[in-house]
Amino acid sequence: MSGSDGVSPAPLTFDDWPAVREIYQDGIDTGDATFETAAPDWEAWDAKHLASCRLVVREGSQVLGWAALSPVSARPVYRGVAEVSVYVSGRARGRGIGSMLLNQLVAASEEHGIWTLQASIFPENRASIALHQRAGFRIVGTRERIACREGRWRDTVLMERRSARL
Repeated sequence: MSGSDGVSPAPLTFDDWPAVREIYQDGIDTGDATFETAAPDWEAWDAKHLASCRLVVREGSQVLGWAALSPVSARPVYRGVAEVSVYVSGRARGRGIGSMLLNQLVAASEEHGIWTLQASIFPENRASIALHQRAGFRIVGTRERIACREGRWRDTVLMERRSARL
């Protein structure tokens, strides 16, 4: 599926990693995207994410954003439950890139037998909460003071989306 302005989703590959890492670090630096404080190297990132559901959106050769799924547990009963990550370059926000990525990720998850997608989002990140709601996620609840980043305890809004195939 390609956008009308030359923007298109594609599988995320090792060659995309420098741009993906930069976009990830920019998100980390906002303080409202993740508890992480530094983007990992490729090997660590690759080991943490499902191989089947990794996407980028490109405009020409430029990566504008990425999305991927991480398993929530190694236990076999949770094999169809994954956590969503979606990051968009600051210069590409407001162009529908996040929606394109998340919608494609949902479709990929359906193709690969994922029955529940979850996202843990800081309450201050209203744009991400709204993005997930538009993609069919619902708010399950707020996890209060779930973790501490740089001396500050943070809440997260837990969201989930169930497969239409259930």
